[in-house]
Amino acid sequence: MKRFIPFMTPDPTVAVIRLHGSISTGTRGQLNDVAMAGPIERAFRRKPKAVALSINSPGGSPVQSSLIAARIRRLADEKEVPVYAFVEDAAASGGYWLACAADEIYADRSSILGSIGVIMASFGAHEFIAKHGIERRVYTSGESKSQLDPFKPEDPKDVERIKAVGSEIHEAFIEHVKTARKDKLADDPSLFTGEFWVGQKAVDLGLADGIGHLVPFMKEKFGKDVKFAVLGPKKSLFKRFGAQIAEDAIATVEDRAAWARFGL
Repeated sequence: MKRFIPFMTPDPTVAVIRLHGSISTGTRGQLNDVAMAGPIERAFRRKPKAVALSINSPGGSPVQSSLIAARIRRLADEKEVPVYAFVEDAAASGGYWLACAADEIYADRSSILGSIGVIMASFGAHEFIAKHGIERRVYTSGESKSQLDPFKPEDPKDVERIKAVGSEIHEAFIEHVKTARKDKLADDPSLFTGEFWVGQKAVDLGLADGIGHLVPFMKEKFGKDVKFAVLGPKKSLFKRFGAQIAEDAIATVEDRAAWARFGL
């Protein structure tokens, strides 16, 4: 009520953006630029004392990670609002890309941070289909159109090509982290190898600024009366009533596979 009473200063507000889950395109992923655009824009529109990023993500699409992080950073600079990231279970790979949109990063002692690298996975089933008498028929125009086809033997040229693509994405990731963390980063050759670390070790390496949790940190910074406005992606009406069950099941399997890489 304070904001409606003349001459009374309203309680400070911190906008909390929930960035939880795997990062992917389309309807399967809750974390992508389309899903997060509204919550992020609303967070900064409220003129908060600060924006807090609640991060719990094993990563995913580098492009969507970049788009979300760029949107947060652009609005933070435009509105001159400080941004703090708080890591829960993990800010790994694309999840750490998101964390680097903040001015400062804090984590739990058991949080996982890092995994600054790129992974591209597939499978090879050409021997399986040959064994079962299945003939693969593919018609293309363009000699590279069927590269990395899992139903034909691996081509060394395709492998070289995909590794080159991965290296370019990795360089963009490294540049993003270095720009965000600047001289906070330790001079450690393992930082950009895809390795990940827990809690205090991540702080020691400069991947985070300290050990801390969102609510007590913000109360200490802005006072015990600080208010929190939590924003995040909303499920569509169809998903609320159980539609797209098969698609959600696939998303769950993919999500569990992403978390499993970190033992979570």
